[in-house]
Amino acid sequence: MITHEILKSLPVGVQAPPYDINGIKPGIAHFGVGNFFRAHEAFYVEQILKDDPNWGIIGVGLTGSDRSKEKAEEFKKQDCLFSLTETAPSGKSTVRVMGALRDYLLAPADPEAVLKHLADPAIRIVSMTITEGGYNINETTGEFDLQNKAVQQDLKTPETPSTIFGYVVEGLRRRRDAGGKAFTIMSCDNLRHNGNVARKAFLGYAKARDPELAKWIEENATFPNGMVDRITPTVSAAIAKKLNEASGLTDDLPLVAEDFHQWVLEDNFADGRPALEKAGVQFVEDVTDYEHVKIRMLNAGHIMLCFPGVLAGYENVDQALADADLRRNLENFLNKDVIPTLEVPPGMTLEGYRDSVISRFSNPAMADQTLRISGDGSSKIQVFWTETVRQALEGKRDLSRIAFGMASYLEMLRGKDEKGDTYEPFEPTFDESQKILAKADDFESALKLPAFDAWSDLDTSELNGKVVALRKIIREKGVKAALPA
Repeated sequence: MITHEILKSLPVGVQAPPYDINGIKPGIAHFGVGNFFRAHEAFYVEQILKDDPNWGIIGVGLTGSDRSKEKAEEFKKQDCLFSLTETAPSGKSTVRVMGALRDYLLAPADPEAVLKHLADPAIRIVSMTITEGGYNINETTGEFDLQNKAVQQDLKTPETPSTIFGYVVEGLRRRRDAGGKAFTIMSCDNLRHNGNVARKAFLGYAKARDPELAKWIEENATFPNGMVDRITPTVSAAIAKKLNEASGLTDDLPLVAEDFHQWVLEDNFADGRPALEKAGVQFVEDVTDYEHVKIRMLNAGHIMLCFPGVLAGYENVDQALADADLRRNLENFLNKDVIPTLEVPPGMTLEGYRDSVISRFSNPAMADQTLRISGDGSSKIQVFWTETVRQALEGKRDLSRIAFGMASYLEMLRGKDEKGDTYEPFEPTFDESQKILAKADDFESALKLPAFDAWSDLDTSELNGKVVALRKIIREKGVKAALPA
């Protein structure tokens, strides 16, 4: 374990927090304390605490599963400290112990403790990493889904919530009633205009609970859009052991990430913010073009590589990229389908960004799992591929690589790779009928899955025909036989 006491005698080469841990005060509450948050938002905050100790982070877990309870215990045992190993594609690594996370609360165990923090004026930002599909937006209407059972329960008992929407709005209600200020609601998920999505979700819940409260939130809270980027893989027991052997630590919560990191953020905060520009955050008026580049190149490329990579039996992303055929398909997708239809943000070249994406995917130290990247593919396809697909359909462009990606995704959902090994695809938003469609033996019915809804208003007959044909080839001859020329 890592504790405050161990900070006094860290192994050679391990950086300690450059500030007095005991002097850090909470200014941020964060929902969803996963690996990405720890290597991204917490990483940036870590670097400014020496100059401004009022921005420590309170982490909040929303589920009461056995794993969630275990995770909470691990954080408590380690005084919420953990190590971050940053590794470049060259293999060069640096290790630091992070102290930005100052407490971790499991909401189901003590909901009132979470609400007290949210109502505390010291908390000026509430951030979240709840996944692309976590905002409860109805895929058909595009609005906040009030039929969700957990949401309905929160609306019945709003002062004892269970969802992030219920917690945040109840916290804001307490602030308003106490004559306090609203906080900033900051999404750190991989969503285009994630702040706008968060605004729709939280105001959608608030309006259903209390229209007057919703009006106050709309007028006083802010929802900045942001583009976040850092590859942060799952840490298995074997990887954790290697990290600890290399660092000399005995960390129960070790973390590894690439040396690349980026955060482009709108400067739109309700009650102040930390000076994150000192840590490298780029504050801009409009994140749109930056979002498009990252989402349509890195994120879209990630799943274009990993869907077929899973089928081909590659466990890790760098292994899939080392396959010359899969790499060529990825490069063709970026060069021919994406780059010609993108706007270039200031200070960036699309070719340079493409090269950095390929380099980052090649990093073996990440050991990033193809199955992890492919998880929640339905939500990811809608977010990462939609604009490219729509432009291809509307402009009558080549559909071959898009069709191959769709076919690979649908075959991947069947849960068996070409080596005969089985796995369980992770699709958290699927209902029972969608799970049946995903496993169907025919090649056509799964095209009704919500992954493809965002372009269903266009003529998709040619695209769907190609997908069906490619699924047949994948089933009969293997995924590489279906690769476009």
